[in-house]
Amino acid sequence: LTRFFTLHFLMPFIVLVMSSLHIFFLHKKGSNNPLGISSNIDKVPFHPYFSIKDLMGFTIAMMMFLILNLMEPYILGDPDNFIPANPLVTPAHIKPEWYFLFAYAILRSIPNKLGGVIALIMSILILLTLPFSNMSKFKGMKFYP
Repeated sequence: LTRFFTLHFLMPFIVLVMSSLHIFFLHKKGSNNPLGISSNIDKVPFHPYFSIKDLMGFTIAMMMFLILNLMEPYILGDPDNFIPANPLVTPAHIKPEWYFLFAYAILRSIPNKLGGVIALIMSILILLTLPFSNMSKFKGMKFYP
C-alpha cells in the first residue's frame, strides 16, 4: 500500500517534468512532420518575457487553487467519500471501468495467478516496444517525389 501511495504521489511530478522537457525540446528542435518541411519558422525562442508571462499565469492559477482549498476545502468533494467504509462490500460509486476490461480478460483467461499477473505486465510492457518498431529510412514525404 505504501508503494501505491508513493507512486500516486510521484506520478504528477513525473508528468510535469516530462511535459516541461517536451515543450523545451519543441522550442529548441522543432517538430517532425510527414512532409519533411523545415519547422524553423514555427519555433519560438525562449525569452524572459515568455517565462515571466508563464510564471505569472502559474502563480495566479496556484493562488486561486490555494484560496479555494483553504477557504472551502469540501466544496469540490464527493459526498460518497463521507459514507463510512464497509470492508465487506465494494461501494456503489466504485465501478470497474471499460478501460480495465483488458486487464480483467487477461487475468481471468489464465488460471495460474502468477501467470496472469506476468501476462498482464507483459501486455503493458509490449507498448514500450512501439517507438522502436518504425524501421523506415526516411522521415518524411520530401524524399518521395
